[in-house]
Amino acid sequence: MKHFLDLHKTDAADLRHMIDKARAMKTARHDRPKGSPDDDQPLAGRMVALIFEKPSTRTRVSFDVGVRQMGGQTMVLSGKEMQLGHGETIADTARVLSRYVDLIMIRTFEEATLLEMAEHATVPVINGLTNRTHPCQIMADVMTYEEHRGSIAGRKVVWAGDGNNVCASFIHAAGQFGFDLTFTGPETLDPEQKFIDFARARGSDIKIERDPSRAVVGADLVVTDTWVSMHDPESAKERRHNQLRGYQVNEALMAHAKPDALFMHCLPAHRNDEATSAVMDGPHSVIFDEAENRLHAQKAILRWCLGV
Repeated sequence: MKHFLDLHKTDAADLRHMIDKARAMKTARHDRPKGSPDDDQPLAGRMVALIFEKPSTRTRVSFDVGVRQMGGQTMVLSGKEMQLGHGETIADTARVLSRYVDLIMIRTFEEATLLEMAEHATVPVINGLTNRTHPCQIMADVMTYEEHRGSIAGRKVVWAGDGNNVCASFIHAAGQFGFDLTFTGPETLDPEQKFIDFARARGSDIKIERDPSRAVVGADLVVTDTWVSMHDPESAKERRHNQLRGYQVNEALMAHAKPDALFMHCLPAHRNDEATSAVMDGPHSVIFDEAENRLHAQKAILRWCLGV
């Protein structure tokens, strides 16, 4: 049984296999109508539980569609519909769900919830997002970069803004896929040192540069995310904006990167806050390819977890 909990907990060779499989499945669907079943039905007869304690658009739709395209069925559950960690322990919920379904994907707040679910489930568990990491998103991001520019190994990625859960998984990916990453943002929002140490131990050059214009020089890829995450209190909004305004990704900032640099944002975006519409809709942007690739990358992750 194989869980997909975080990029640094999954063998690098397995991650590469998943990316390659995702690209092959996307190619195979090239002329097929959207939403139609794949020719290959590896999840036929399988039931997948999709648990959402947090709101979701891309994660919910991409996992649901992906399972159905591969012949499986989904059961979508919200935190309000379940007794997860309230009327029943997470461990007991994991044990019960394992008697009904073949795989559990959970999008939750605390990492401890994910880890307890995986510890007690007897079926594979996938991390659909926690407050700490977002590995499925970064699998799609690596796939997207390589579709447009070839291998990401040895490239320079710049993360601008908040060192949040998506940033954390990007740093893990640097170590696993062999690229370098520069973080540019305020010191108060730096990524965890533990994440940085992992990537550096794997040979990646991880830097922190407070000046965003200097940070993006020579960048192959510039990435940002919302300044206020869904788990942040509303009271943090104004403070976050004041801290991060100087790290907006705009045309002037992108001009310091390589001429063929790509721009990514995992969405949803607050246009003209963390990034301008001119950049999001401009020639560097691949944000909608990135969103589509959630579907293909997660199909590969599902197949890897189930060994099909």
